[in-house]
Amino acid sequence: MSSDWHGNILVRTSGHVKRNAVMRSCTYIMIALLLFTGYSAGAHAGTIEAWGRQRLLPGDLSGFTAVAAGAAHTAGLKQDGTVSCWGDNSDGQCTLPTPSPVFQAISAGGYHTVGIKRDSTVYCWGRNDYGQCTPPVLNIDFKAVAAGSEHTIGLKNNGTVVCWGRNYYGDTNVPAPNSNFGSVSAGDYHSVGLKQDGSIVCWGDNSYGQCDIPLPNQDFVAIDAGANYTVGLKRDGSVVCWGENDDAQCDVPSPNADFASVTAGRYQTVGLKRDGSLVVWGDNSDGQADIPTPNYDFTAIVAGDYHTAGLKKDGTVVCWGYRGDAACNVIQPNEDFTKVAVGDSHAIGLKSDGSLVPLYGWNYSGESTIPAPNQGFIDVSAGQDHSVGLKQNGTLVCWGSNANNMSTVPAPNADFKAVAAGYINTIGLKKNGNIVIWGENYSSSGTVISQVFTAIAAGAYHTVGLKSDGSVQCWGGLDKGWLKRDFGQCIVPAPNQNFKAVAGGYLHTVGLKNDGSVVCWGNNDNGQLNVPSPNSHFVAVAAGYGHSVGLKDDGTVVSWGNGDVVQDNMVAPNRGFLAIAACGLHTIAIRPTYQLTGLMQFGDFKGDPATRQVTSTLSSSSYFGATQDINIHPGSDGQYSFTTYLLPPYAIRMSSPHFLTLKVNDVDPAQSLNLSLVNGDADGDGQINLFDIVVLDAHFGSADGMADLDGDGSVNLFDYVVIDQNFGAKGN
Repeated sequence: MSSDWHGNILVRTSGHVKRNAVMRSCTYIMIALLLFTGYSAGAHAGTIEAWGRQRLLPGDLSGFTAVAAGAAHTAGLKQDGTVSCWGDNSDGQCTLPTPSPVFQAISAGGYHTVGIKRDSTVYCWGRNDYGQCTPPVLNIDFKAVAAGSEHTIGLKNNGTVVCWGRNYYGDTNVPAPNSNFGSVSAGDYHSVGLKQDGSIVCWGDNSYGQCDIPLPNQDFVAIDAGANYTVGLKRDGSVVCWGENDDAQCDVPSPNADFASVTAGRYQTVGLKRDGSLVVWGDNSDGQADIPTPNYDFTAIVAGDYHTAGLKKDGTVVCWGYRGDAACNVIQPNEDFTKVAVGDSHAIGLKSDGSLVPLYGWNYSGESTIPAPNQGFIDVSAGQDHSVGLKQNGTLVCWGSNANNMSTVPAPNADFKAVAAGYINTIGLKKNGNIVIWGENYSSSGTVISQVFTAIAAGAYHTVGLKSDGSVQCWGGLDKGWLKRDFGQCIVPAPNQNFKAVAGGYLHTVGLKNDGSVVCWGNNDNGQLNVPSPNSHFVAVAAGYGHSVGLKDDGTVVSWGNGDVVQDNMVAPNRGFLAIAACGLHTIAIRPTYQLTGLMQFGDFKGDPATRQVTSTLSSSSYFGATQDINIHPGSDGQYSFTTYLLPPYAIRMSSPHFLTLKVNDVDPAQSLNLSLVNGDADGDGQINLFDIVVLDAHFGSADGMADLDGDGSVNLFDYVVIDQNFGAKGN
């Protein structure tokens, strides 16, 4: 056993982690107001993205071909070989390398993620304290991989198995003969291999009998290793389980037949039936056995510690179970967010229609249960285990814990224009400039401060107010002997003037000046006060436990302080952001999304337009020439649709093999963009001339993709006609 950074006890098993009842991902509240001051993009809505100790899934949930579940994170493999990870990111297990490789297979362990690249080499990221992310020197010819908690298993094309990482119980000692393996799986401290003849081999820890393979050891077609038990699928569609059974995870329900695949979590087992439905048995303490409806069209399933993920026939991912680390609380649809509030252990997003959406986190006190009617909200803030929303009519709604009366709004509940939730108190700003505080008295609770304030922010134990004259007033903090919480976060440095925005961290404060510079004061144990150069062009600020965040006027984000949660861990690309917020050890930002649609025609092409891939480069003058590359896959009818985070208008450059490059300027996403690409550039030099005829001559009679211009499956006289019709044309 060991303790995490905030003193909670973790029972480490492997591939999975058992948490105690009070474990939280963000123990200390870091509230940051979302500040849109001076940034023109503030009027737009966008998608939520997060980095640091929490990672949310950007984009949509479609186009996946495989899914993997770790202890408290989930990974999905897309058709184009890209990987998306979301959930617990405490060890970088959700932070993909940049640029990301193209993968053909993935697996998720306790605190690390493993992928096989298309060149058959293994790439790992995340925790590496036992070398579980250090592939062997001869890193070639892998066809499958399995990640445990602290070890990794790789299967080679020749049927041999290679293991690396922790070997406390001999879990990396592959027994002889090391040959003829067809698949592998990794549990807590044991490993399992399925031979090509249908027999199973287990090695490593056998404390619970997880390596005592029941007889007859034959006719197995699939295996999976749970925490301390093992599951096997027989050729006849029946499932066999052995090992630890404290939660009935080995008691296969009747009828034990017609299974197509099976997966083992920590204490729950999931079976996929041949008709595409799921059956779950074992532990359901976090809803991991509550199969979402409709229960059909599943093609693959994986189980983590306390969550389960399924892949649907249409390529979408469905997750259910434990939400605390966002492993399965994927926002769908992730769009139209205008603000986000992050608290101690939960986060809530505000949509452009005035509704609120819980993003991730615990709900032990009802802090993530939005009260009805969920409408008319214009602001939201999150505390330790309570939340508060501001309605359009100036009233406040509080929900969650009320242990310190922080959810009891004092009368009159009217005329509020801003709100901020502290650790165990709440601060409201009235339209007349007065501040009202209620809850625990660390920050002058229960008082009405009659000043002319224009903005407020809350730290863990202190309150920050921005006055109409540009000065900042802070109060609160706590210093009672052994419980020291006063680090000067309320001592505003001189000159106390020309501020236009403020943010409160755990034990430090961040202020934004009118000239775009940032000033920080308070605790600096993690360098959270050391603003990087150039200290200019900031338009918004946020503060976390040991880090600070600033949004620049070009849409980029700058972080400083705790190295685990700053620049090296952020979502790429770093551009186009609208707003920022910070929690204890992670950052959340909103990036706008715009959809472009239209009809794409491929001149003189008789094949299916869906077989064409178009490479598009968007440029936006709004972001100082920032660009975004997007691969477009039109439908069979030529219709296409894609999203971008860049602000319009755009210059769009599109190209596809043997079609001339097309460039269109001043594109408005509100209007349909219909395009027609010119065919015949067989050599790809940007013009149609005699050299293209040379290419056709060299490939005449073949099915070469560049030379088969009309898409009829063969290079013939009809392709010469295409060149003749467009001879002399040049691309943009």
